[in-house]
Amino acid sequence: MHVEHLLGDESLGLRLLWAEDASLRREISGVTVTDLEDPARFVRPGEVVLSGLVWWSPDGGRAKAERFVAGLKGAGAAVLLAGEETHGSVPDDLVEACVRQGVPVAGVPAHIMFRAITDTVYLRQWGELSRHQALPESARGRLNRLVAQEAGPEQVLAAAFAHLDRTTAYLVTATGRTVAATPGADPLPPHEAAALPTADAGVPVAVEADAATPYERWWLHLPDAAAVPPRLLHEITAVLGRCQESWARRRAAEHQTADELGAVLATPGSAPDSALAACGLPSEGPYRVLVADTGAGTRHEGLTEGALTEAVAHAAPDRAAVGRLPDGTAFAVVSADAAEGLAACWRLVAGCRPDVPLHGGIAAPAPDASTLPGALAEARYALNSARTTAPDASALTDATTLTALDTLLTGIPAEVRTAYSRTVLGPLHNPESASAVALLHTLETFLAHDGSWARAAEALHLHVNTVHYRVQRIEHFTGRDLSRLQDRLDLWAALLCRVADGRGR
Repeated sequence: MHVEHLLGDESLGLRLLWAEDASLRREISGVTVTDLEDPARFVRPGEVVLSGLVWWSPDGGRAKAERFVAGLKGAGAAVLLAGEETHGSVPDDLVEACVRQGVPVAGVPAHIMFRAITDTVYLRQWGELSRHQALPESARGRLNRLVAQEAGPEQVLAAAFAHLDRTTAYLVTATGRTVAATPGADPLPPHEAAALPTADAGVPVAVEADAATPYERWWLHLPDAAAVPPRLLHEITAVLGRCQESWARRRAAEHQTADELGAVLATPGSAPDSALAACGLPSEGPYRVLVADTGAGTRHEGLTEGALTEAVAHAAPDRAAVGRLPDGTAFAVVSADAAEGLAACWRLVAGCRPDVPLHGGIAAPAPDASTLPGALAEARYALNSARTTAPDASALTDATTLTALDTLLTGIPAEVRTAYSRTVLGPLHNPESASAVALLHTLETFLAHDGSWARAAEALHLHVNTVHYRVQRIEHFTGRDLSRLQDRLDLWAALLCRVADGRGR
């Protein structure tokens, strides 16, 4: 099948935006779906690339488009099919990048499902293969029954490969979590599974499911790529796609139940015991509470919840509740022993969408259900700290690590830090005044050297009398007495608030 054959299929209504004649005659080797800003590791030569463009935004859109298309060019993609649903049309930045890189591009109407395009490619490409290269009727019937019964992915994967001797297959998420594996398959470490698309051996095939977020998307990995004919592989991934959609419906129902738990935890004085039981959590603690935020806004509906679901699934697949608080913040409650290793899982999940900062906060263990509302407040505080310390990068902050004044202050809202610093420092808060900046530097050095006049003077390369004079001026402007420990602490906290907000040294 060539690119021009796909574009000419009237049932799909694809709208050609740019292509050279020679590129239209290129043969298609397969299909991949990606919304990563750098898709190169997921694309094979000759593949049709489908993208919903959730990675693109008007802010820096040209650079993002250039990076995305350059990845397709380097990987040898045959054509880019860009979905029009997310932005209403294909952005000009993307079309122009395709022209510069020489990558054919077409728009996919909002009403066309990506699966329809995938089916068209594979059924056309391998439709004439003999029946022994597809699923036997008995296997197909059994798989259909399993999906109708909402069987788990372990059962479906085992049944799909039962008629193939000694075939090893893994169903993994984009973050490297193994969802299922054929019987007898050796375990895959998460960091290895997450790197499968770039590995030399095997072949990961995307499982198409409209309900999955980028973090939770399934991939079918076969260590021996030649063990299964392409048409059979396509049939199996189609069945697994239906299985994931069924799983996503169950997950949505579980999240709705967890939303009720979130409403209870956010209401002072409420008893969460019955809500915990409804979520399948144990009646006795200890528990850990997490909150998360991607800062992505409404453009990525469900993205934060999907990321948190995936992170928790790595650490506590059967002992967790994930949902949303009344204000829309994603949260999770897990048993305390299941929270081990969440930091490593967080890095894997965040690596799936490096263009989207994933911030999280986790509270100290809550001994029982009555202490969960307090743990939620603590987790929110840790989330604020993560946003403050890594505004443009992903981070998970454990509240138990906020053991110093400088780290503790990072959890206070930025507006409160700024107001405190301005109030305590008074005229010294003015960054436009050279004299104020000099006095603040003196104050910081003086406090850092435990109020020692001699050591502060040496560090500042000033005479001790000059330091005495500057300290008197500081006391005059702030109304504080630097001989008193309490006043020193107040001023030190004000300086740390400036540092946390990026205005200090």
